[in-house]
Amino acid sequence: MGSDAKAPTAPKIWWSNAIFFVSIHIAAFIGVYYFPVYAVHRASLFLAFLVWQLADFGITIGYHRLYSHRAFRANTAVRVVLAAFGSAGFQGSIKWWCLRHRLHHRFTDDPRDDPYAATRGLLYSHMGWIFFKPTYQKMELIDRDDLDSDPVVRFQHKYYVPIALFLGFAFPPMMGNLWGDPKGAFIWAGLVSRLAIWHCTFLVNSLAHWDGLQPYSDEDTSRGNLLLALLTGGEGNHNFQHTFPHDFRSGPSQADWDPSKWIIIGLHKLGFATGLRRARKDDMLEAVEYMQHKYAYGVPPAEDDHWDGPNWTIDDVQSYIQGTLGRCVLLIDDFVIDATSYMGEHPGGAAILRKYSFHQEGISDSRKWKDATWAFEGGLNKHSRAARRLMLESRIARFSTPQT
Repeated sequence: MGSDAKAPTAPKIWWSNAIFFVSIHIAAFIGVYYFPVYAVHRASLFLAFLVWQLADFGITIGYHRLYSHRAFRANTAVRVVLAAFGSAGFQGSIKWWCLRHRLHHRFTDDPRDDPYAATRGLLYSHMGWIFFKPTYQKMELIDRDDLDSDPVVRFQHKYYVPIALFLGFAFPPMMGNLWGDPKGAFIWAGLVSRLAIWHCTFLVNSLAHWDGLQPYSDEDTSRGNLLLALLTGGEGNHNFQHTFPHDFRSGPSQADWDPSKWIIIGLHKLGFATGLRRARKDDMLEAVEYMQHKYAYGVPPAEDDHWDGPNWTIDDVQSYIQGTLGRCVLLIDDFVIDATSYMGEHPGGAAILRKYSFHQEGISDSRKWKDATWAFEGGLNKHSRAARRLMLESRIARFSTPQT
């Protein structure tokens, strides 16, 4: 009573999404009833499997690892092919998909800011989110410069609907005409394969946050699941992927089922992909040992963040900055952090680091240096233990504020 605060409004149903999503399911089930497996040409069934797999790789290799996490770089031809395959997955444009996935990683499990928050229930994280119009209050925090500067992404985003409709619904019956089964090809390669693509991908949002192992981190609900790996082109080791999102692999072991990883390695050997990023071996080993200790003793091991290095004032920071152009120096937990070498690898992009960095022209008053502690500790991102470990290794001095 008498408060100016607005009560939270109930989410609005996203009718266009809901109608399309439900209609495809109904059409697929009706189609399978009238065109069962035994009544369809084998070539149509093979086409359905092929469309499913190619669209799946378009999502896992293209949308996810290449664009969302910038885990490797690819030439224009590869990017065009992956954009086409991903379009056939009917999961939105590269830009639409990546921005929401980056939001998911930045605020994993947050019931308000994670688009597919597992904390809102298994059904919601799987497909419930599709039925409600989203209100992404923190979307402006997500870096999109790389997406906006890519001509393939811009073109696909502009013409996504006609591209998706052609590849998803027109192309299968056109192919089916070659062996005299356009209807069977449409039903199985156009509709049924769409359900397979959707629900296998959605399992990464639901099952991979509900059932499985957590050998690398228990900071969020992400888990590793072999069944999921088999269904999604290798996205099963989701706990590893959330702990080390910049790695082009879903798992570091050769025993991990990850066809997407093998394809990326193949593209690299052929010269079509470069800059394959891997998590540091020390970080992976430390993460596993940390979790093993926690499982064995019920408590995490003690962490040593002792500091016996120098203490700097604002003048010392100024001198350090002037020594080399382009340095990115942050203030976190009263420590001076040199993040220069990490700018190109930062999952959130270099721009956000620059926003909090000590300006090149210098700041005479330390109170004007924007402290990044709040942002690092969860204000802008839920940083992992691996990120915190890297931050501690990047300390160059303890910051001392002059007494007044």
